[in-house]
Amino acid sequence: MRVVADVPIGDRIGGDTDAHLRTPCESFCSSSCRKGVNFHHGRVLSVLPAPRPARLVLPLLILPLLAAGAAAPADVNRVWSALANNRPQDVLRLLRRDADSRAERLAWAAGRIGTQPSSDAAMREAEAVLAELEQGQDDVAAESAYVRARIYQLHLNEPDFPKAAKLYTELAGRQPHSHWAQLGLVKLGMLKLYLLPDSSGSAADRLAAAEALLPRIQEPLLRRDLDLQIGQAGIVLHQSLARFLPHLIAAERVGGITGTAGEDLIVQIGVLSERGGDWMRAREYFQRYLAQYPTNVRAFTIRRKLDEVNRRLAKEGGA
Repeated sequence: MRVVADVPIGDRIGGDTDAHLRTPCESFCSSSCRKGVNFHHGRVLSVLPAPRPARLVLPLLILPLLAAGAAAPADVNRVWSALANNRPQDVLRLLRRDADSRAERLAWAAGRIGTQPSSDAAMREAEAVLAELEQGQDDVAAESAYVRARIYQLHLNEPDFPKAAKLYTELAGRQPHSHWAQLGLVKLGMLKLYLLPDSSGSAADRLAAAEALLPRIQEPLLRRDLDLQIGQAGIVLHQSLARFLPHLIAAERVGGITGTAGEDLIVQIGVLSERGGDWMRAREYFQRYLAQYPTNVRAFTIRRKLDEVNRRLAKEGGA
């Protein structure tokens, strides 16, 4: 089964507020960020490889490498331009594999990963450099370890998900507070939900394995991302509302989920609360939707749902 939990929440067209519950994550065969591979901060999350030409590695590395001072001053603008525009051949032309700077060697490895046509041989070359760079405690070491794990998850012809999980776990053990280790825990959670050998166990066990990672994620936006994905997995895996709805609510409360994904999440929580008979919460989220998106196409349907919820509350004396 190809599983990616990767489609933004809810139906995007029309007034059909239940589409996200009928096909909760058609998610099952695409990659992150609407065909990208570097999800985080509240959109979608890839656990399976995208077609190699679609994999964007270089732009991910720009700011960390700038902070680390990669590239000699004369070449710096050209290196960053090549990174930003996903021109790996230019990166390889400007940098040497054995460059003096650790950050430059990391940039070289990223360029090797991004070179087309892609091959496992190129990935092994990049991995050799990354494995050397990860022997340290600085940001370059953490980022190198993260990118190395991503090679096994996304960039080989035959992904090695257990190996990727092992590398994410080791990074979190060595540098638990690094952003890259924290981001790796989100990726590890997705692997535990869908792709590791032990994910053939019960759905409840899969959710529990991902939930066990949440206390280790200190960055609020990354914790939100894993909460969001656990909640979506609960729908896909047909768990009870009580099992997964708190994760969706926790993710929404952190905020920062922009565009239609944020809109869809508010609708989703309202509809699920209504289905579970939690009229107060359903009213809260329907009212919020109408306040934030009064002219959107689903507003008419949400108003009708809100009217029904208010009738229920009045009948039960909870208005």
